Amino acid sequence: MTVFERVKKLCDERKISINDLENSLGYSKNTLYRLKTQTPGADKLKAIADHFDVSTDYLLGRTDKKRYYDLTEKDERDIEKDLERILNSAESDLGLASFDGRVLDEMDQEDRELYITSLRNALRLHKRLAKKKFTPKKYR
Repeated sequence: MTVFERVKKLCDERKISINDLENSLGYSKNTLYRLKTQTPGADKLKAIADHFDVSTDYLLGRTDKKRYYDLTEKDERDIEKDLERILNSAESDLGLASFDGRVLDEMDQEDRELYITSLRNALRLHKRLAKKKFTPKKYR
């Protein structure tokens, strides 16, 4: 996938045209269309990446991960392990309480699924925030 195709895809996701992007970045008309055949300079590449909050490596096609703090498959596995550990401790004699003070075993299926989904989302959010905060600048 070329730089132009990635930029076009990002524009489509935001529902803006290439011309709108050129105007907002202060580029002349058809500047971004030249990305079909030319590699952009570092300053243009950085401006586009900053506009869309993606990495320059994503625009260049070096990675499919848009942001350095996006979760990887390993992160997802770690989250599932942590979730399993939390649920096992909730089901033990520790008596981890839930929504209405009920223990996990006493919940009906719908409440249990809501509880697990909430925990999973909280763990994902925590992992993303930690990656944002603690990733050294040289790896961003």
